[in-house]
Amino acid sequence: MEDIDSGLYRDIGDFAHDTPAWVQHLLEAWTEAGLLLFGVLFAAAWWRARRGGPGALALAVLAPLATAVAYVCSELVKSAVDEERPCRAVAGAPASLVACPPHGDWSFPSNHATIAGAAAVALTLAWRGIARLAFPMALLMAYSRVFVGVHYPHDVLVGLLIGAVVGYAVVRLGRQPMTRVAEALRASSAGPVRWFAGPGCTVPGSGLSQPQTAGPG
Repeated sequence: MEDIDSGLYRDIGDFAHDTPAWVQHLLEAWTEAGLLLFGVLFAAAWWRARRGGPGALALAVLAPLATAVAYVCSELVKSAVDEERPCRAVAGAPASLVACPPHGDWSFPSNHATIAGAAAVALTLAWRGIARLAFPMALLMAYSRVFVGVHYPHDVLVGLLIGAVVGYAVVRLGRQPMTRVAEALRASSAGPVRWFAGPGCTVPGSGLSQPQTAGPG
């Protein structure tokens, strides 16, 4: 299995070096910028949920928290496995397109792929319509880590799986308690807290908040 994975890593590396320079630069940028775009989507989901029910706000707030928990889980696995980066370990592989991380910055699983997998799942639970953007972003993020030469294919596949499972579990387990927190935030007398929580749903023409338990999306 290791030989197959190393061979696939070499094949993707050779393909990367054969692509036009603009493709290489694009994926080199995406491998980091994609994380920033997920952050923008978290903010957009929160802003959208401010006018939804407390359940909708809870899901939007849980999305980045679930992603952070998935990242911590990835780091724990990474510290236990201690797998060397392929850009240092695979003989005959083409040079990585970005600097090979130093020894001790282990390869398995991919933190980037874990974050992407968790973010895609958690965002979709909070906002169904974002799935058509979030999932392709996550897959491209995972592929880009192999393309630039800093991860094995199995690193990113397992990272996506860890992220998806942890992201889903945290959102589902945290939804009810976070909904109660959202209700408390909206009842707060502190202006900044109420602004963060948003006005919730309103009855058209009345300006009054309308109680609602919103589901995902």
